[in-house]
Amino acid sequence: MDTRDLLFGLNEVEGIGWKSIDKIRRAGLLSDQAFHCRAEDWQEVGLSAKMSQRLAETFDAGWVQRRRLLMEESGAAMITILDEEYPAMLKETAEPPWVLYYRGALKLASQPAIAMVGTRVPTAYGRRIGEILAGQLSRSGLAVVSGLARGIDSICHEAALACGGNTVAVVATGLDNVYPPENRELEREISRKGLVLSEYPLGTKSHPGLFPQRNRIIAGLTLGTVVVEADSRSGSLITADAALEAGRDVFAVPGPVTSPKSRGALELIKQGAKLVTGAEDILEEYISILPVKAGESGGNPSFDPGRGDGLTEKKLTSEESHLYHILHQGPFTLDELLSRTSWDFGHLHSVLLSLIIKKAVTQLPGAIYKVI
Repeated sequence: MDTRDLLFGLNEVEGIGWKSIDKIRRAGLLSDQAFHCRAEDWQEVGLSAKMSQRLAETFDAGWVQRRRLLMEESGAAMITILDEEYPAMLKETAEPPWVLYYRGALKLASQPAIAMVGTRVPTAYGRRIGEILAGQLSRSGLAVVSGLARGIDSICHEAALACGGNTVAVVATGLDNVYPPENRELEREISRKGLVLSEYPLGTKSHPGLFPQRNRIIAGLTLGTVVVEADSRSGSLITADAALEAGRDVFAVPGPVTSPKSRGALELIKQGAKLVTGAEDILEEYISILPVKAGESGGNPSFDPGRGDGLTEKKLTSEESHLYHILHQGPFTLDELLSRTSWDFGHLHSVLLSLIIKKAVTQLPGAIYKVI
């Protein structure tokens, strides 16, 4: 049995955590020798008497194979830290999961992504900001990563899906125990169109202590973490702390100073998090690595003021091209563009933002837009 299977098997044993597996690895027992260890051998590695007895009684090749079959029958798959496909950014963190269980497109865990987190009970303001930012970031090519929790997490997942973007849900339970229960349908949709990840075996139920561990994965997979709306004791701040520990960016959306839901984000801003008033505040940090989304390669070229013909390697989508040609007729206000395109405000703003990032369009005072 190879090392991958041994890692999987150890991760499946109830009560075995990251540090226990690390002790076993350091002792050189990630081999078939592990199947022949007695309780005393496991204790010599540094495991507790209870855990050592459990391993001696349970851990053998047949048990590992049965657990693997059970996982596959559930429609899930797994990847270990030894696999080439393991997300490189997550591997750079202090305690990357030895095993990740998943449903969906695993490649999304390795593409440029942004974490979006916040309160489980958002205000109308928080809901709207979450929807707008998640939609705009998704349209710009970043995957939106969150925790499938009530409130801001769910809102951001849904907004990314609604605009055809990519989203990754990192859960704090086994993949067969969706939490909260009302998000079962959302989890199914993300499994079909995005990616659902967990470091916990099937059968793992929701427990408060698992959520902080989950948050380190959310931060570890992403370029930065955006705190949309959070009070001073929000779990979102744990994700922000994990992002800082991993050397990633932290962004925070300001809110009313009188609102308890804004205290966490405002405190982060005091501590140096970048204040976010629009998606451009986030995107400008990653302009050099933003991916070109599928379907854009056949569009029209964008324009660069530094060249006569302005051609760059980036392309305009059909919608960007349509709006660009409208703006060629002269500068227009936002209201005039809404009338000419018949698009809703959020969609228009997203396309305008993309054109600004591609240096095809500029914004003038008074919300007036013109080509460069």
